[in-house]
Amino acid sequence: MIEIIEEQGRWNNLLITLNLADFYHTHTYHYLDKNTQDTPILIHYTEEEKTILLPLLVRKIQGTGYKDATSVYGYAGPITKNIDPHFDNTNFRIELENVLKEMNIISVFTRLNPFIKNQKTCFKNFGSVSSLGKVVYLDLTEKLEIQRQHYRKRLKTYINKAKKKCTVRVASTEEEVFQFMDIYHNTMKKLNAKEKYFFDKCYFQKLLSSPEFKSEILLAFENQSSEIVAGALFIKKGEIVHYHLSGTRPEFSHLNAIKLLIDTARISSTAENYKYLNLGGGVGSREDSLFHFKQSFSKKLKPFQIWTFVSNAKIYGELSKQNQKKTCTSNYTDCLDFFPCYRCNL
Repeated sequence: MIEIIEEQGRWNNLLITLNLADFYHTHTYHYLDKNTQDTPILIHYTEEEKTILLPLLVRKIQGTGYKDATSVYGYAGPITKNIDPHFDNTNFRIELENVLKEMNIISVFTRLNPFIKNQKTCFKNFGSVSSLGKVVYLDLTEKLEIQRQHYRKRLKTYINKAKKKCTVRVASTEEEVFQFMDIYHNTMKKLNAKEKYFFDKCYFQKLLSSPEFKSEILLAFENQSSEIVAGALFIKKGEIVHYHLSGTRPEFSHLNAIKLLIDTARISSTAENYKYLNLGGGVGSREDSLFHFKQSFSKKLKPFQIWTFVSNAKIYGELSKQNQKKTCTSNYTDCLDFFPCYRCNL
């Protein structure tokens, strides 16, 4: 049986019963990540003692009576109870396809969570699971000294120097949070980031105040001037800590304070008994300079995967054909660059 959950209390109570959720699965994060026209839903499937929860954002397709469903930014996908690699997903597949048809949803996309088991099992012979790249993580179940042994030698040197010149503490006032926002926004401008990465004041305030997960901004203060030189936002839930957002004032980039902030988060998160510190991957899942920076902390990698499913091939094809650009190098039926094809902005 499938039911569609939108109400916050019911949504989060279901997450609690499974005790496996990451912060990307929560009601609060879905409302923070949605656009104005999006509707966050939690698909709740039950079969005897088995449960699957799949959160999605449902979007209207402009100029049509159809919709599609997508993932929040980050690592979501299904969370399950009493599902193992031998699970027969036939009934789940049939029921979900029927629900999508009833809701006029023609395609579904979700990013999977590398740290949650049996997500791919839910989608066996159902749409397509693709690997886009890798994410870097630290195993916090290892002793601190073992974790640090994985650091590159030069990274250890940078951190030791930063410790001598900077003091790290958690942002504790509204003014410090706003200073972090300014540093983060200026960093995004320098990187020519897309508009969607310029989160507003409300976004930060709700992240920091939500009871559904723990958010923490670590700030690095230069000892000599007492100025904030860098900051990083970490979000914690369940077994996982995510390195979510960060920024550095360019005039203090030589201090390498971000490296110190990640190292500090590693130590405190280990003491709090979290299992993983996820640093993420490169921009667009590429093995770029950001990816190699993260690899200086750890060689431990997990695959970053997505699930895509076309539930109405006829309408999907018609919309994709209408949107197909002259510069497209492949047909919408086999394009791997963007999903869904009809929303491509490349």
